[in-house]
Amino acid sequence: MHSRPDHPASHHPALSVLVSTDPVLRDTTAASLALTSPGAVVVRHDLLPDDGALRRVVVDATGVIEDVTVELEHACVSCSVREDAVPTLARLAGTGRWTDLVLALPVTAEPLPVGRALAAHTDAGEVLEDLRFTATVAVVDLDRVEADLLGDDLVDERDLALTPDDERPLGEALAAQLEQVDVVVTTGDDPTGAGLVDRLRARDSRRIDGLHELDVTELAACRHDSVAAEGRAHPLGARNPHRSSSDPADRSWSLLLKSRRPFHPERLLEQIEHLGTGPVRSRGVFHVPDRPDSVCLWDGAGGALCVADLGTWQEVAGNRPPVTRILVVGAGEPDEARSTRDRILDAFGEALATGAEVDDGGLRWLGRKDVLEPWLGARVP
Repeated sequence: MHSRPDHPASHHPALSVLVSTDPVLRDTTAASLALTSPGAVVVRHDLLPDDGALRRVVVDATGVIEDVTVELEHACVSCSVREDAVPTLARLAGTGRWTDLVLALPVTAEPLPVGRALAAHTDAGEVLEDLRFTATVAVVDLDRVEADLLGDDLVDERDLALTPDDERPLGEALAAQLEQVDVVVTTGDDPTGAGLVDRLRARDSRRIDGLHELDVTELAACRHDSVAAEGRAHPLGARNPHRSSSDPADRSWSLLLKSRRPFHPERLLEQIEHLGTGPVRSRGVFHVPDRPDSVCLWDGAGGALCVADLGTWQEVAGNRPPVTRILVVGAGEPDEARSTRDRILDAFGEALATGAEVDDGGLRWLGRKDVLEPWLGARVP
């Protein structure tokens, strides 16, 4: 994984971040890390969105040290890190009592924004400069992955919403965690769940099977790479996994859709249900000829699909040429999986513009109605 062994001479306390979409797994993992190492302390955050507050519980091997409710200006994960986690971590590190600090985020929270903030605060001259940011960790139950990732439950239906208006699919939250973290820790033994995890987790990540295999010493030997973390989360980073399962009971599959050609806007709308909905996780980028400079986001999970304009190719992708590339991950019995993949491939081919439709450099699209404006926003002149 991109988290790599740190310099052995460093004696700064280690900082890691724990995420999960399962409250029992998060709490069990946090307790295990605290109880199995006398040098570890865990700061657990739970948002109370209806009260505009969060609950902070601090635990180490001796038991509960703090259990307080803190009012926030806004009850969101970013605010909780800025207003409470950073000063709390600085205060705990300043005591010199612990060698390892673990921040357990609210259930379903995305690790990247928090990791980005913590990385900035651990820079030289910042309030957490004496901490080493070592790893982001997701814990997941393999026996629940298929249903949670590919099902259509929303986080608020599971009482896991982070804000009063949080209507994310649970699969979106789970996918973000698996795709972004340095380390994925698993429980359960379902082979399809294991296959889905391996198809989604980053190429430079590490998988640890069993909570008993995880301890703070192992996390402290790593160093979080914020540049790599940004790359994992970016839709341009969606790639077919290097790894594949040899277990015949693994029903997971992946499909990489790729073309230099853009989507034809009208035909994309005609094919979008066949291409982007249903029990799959899909992520990537696309472009359309009537927005030649725009990188467009494709992000689907839990039966829902989000498309958006991310900015220009020059801003977002540097000198890379425009590409339409979408990674699709799913699961099913062989006949069902083959039918789903064939449907997606057919829809992808139908939605692409033909060579003749783009060989004039996009001139034929000048002045035409932008049918994707309701989703991508107004074109920049």
